[in-house]
Amino acid sequence: MPELPDVELYLHALTSRVIGHRLERIRIVSPFLLRSVVPPLEAAEGRHVHSLARLGKRVVFGLEGDLFLVIHLMISGRFRWKDRGAAVPGKVGLAAFDFDSGTLVLTEASARKRASLHVVQGKPGLAEHDRGGLESLSATREAFAARLMLERRTLKRALTEPRLFSGIGNAYSDEILHAAKLSPTQLTTNLDESEVGRLFVSTRKVLETWRTRLIAETGDRFPEKVTAFRDGMAVHGRYGKACPDCGAPVQRIRYAANESNYCAVCQTGGRLLADRALSRLLGEDWPRSLEELEEMQVTSRSTISSGPPRGGEKPQSRARTSRAKRR
Repeated sequence: MPELPDVELYLHALTSRVIGHRLERIRIVSPFLLRSVVPPLEAAEGRHVHSLARLGKRVVFGLEGDLFLVIHLMISGRFRWKDRGAAVPGKVGLAAFDFDSGTLVLTEASARKRASLHVVQGKPGLAEHDRGGLESLSATREAFAARLMLERRTLKRALTEPRLFSGIGNAYSDEILHAAKLSPTQLTTNLDESEVGRLFVSTRKVLETWRTRLIAETGDRFPEKVTAFRDGMAVHGRYGKACPDCGAPVQRIRYAANESNYCAVCQTGGRLLADRALSRLLGEDWPRSLEELEEMQVTSRSTISSGPPRGGEKPQSRARTSRAKRR
């Protein structure tokens, strides 16, 4: 899902292309995209764009007459800038916004269409789409800390909750927590003052760094590849690869349709965080540290190379043996 740096990149690219320009026509090809009835979609046609803004992870087009188009890209929604009147792609296309300067095409690669478009009249109506998350780049340390402590959650859940923090999702929360050297499963209520301070600084630094970097790399071109997995990220999408700070393999926790990537050495003191599915499957065999994980991997490779045990014997986990010796 495009997050704060990615949405800001879109806004940067769209500013010179649509601000002051006339929105001539909107072509909707997916019936699931439009989520509002009043005002009608046709009310937006023929108006000039006077502003662009980010509302959480949403892109907001401000039109003449206090009318707004609110677009949420969700996980797979993306923008493409094409020549005026360009066709909407048949398989992934959702809509086309025809300006006098060109056509903005909205696509969604996923089979499950989640992207949405709302036509909103007036700022009170626009405020209904604001989840209330704190804007970390402009917040004070005190406001950040107060919002963080508002609910007892894991740090990963807190950072990605749109009612608490604006524009942060799965990818950049991984990067923020790695930069702060904090575990994704640590509870917000268990942080000391220095940890809160590190998290505040890391949040601002990661978001600002990536926003600046993406805009600089794209230049005047329209961004063609907005993705959650980028070269230069420390841990997100880098499972099994070396942590850039310590060289240890990046680990992950899978849950539902998401996952957290982290470095056990930098963030959890060498302790492996339990993956729900695997920890239930392995039980006591679940490795508790990187050392036990390495022992299990060595044992597994040795077993594969030497073949199955004779006499129907069941090999004992090296991780379990190691823990038994420590007891």
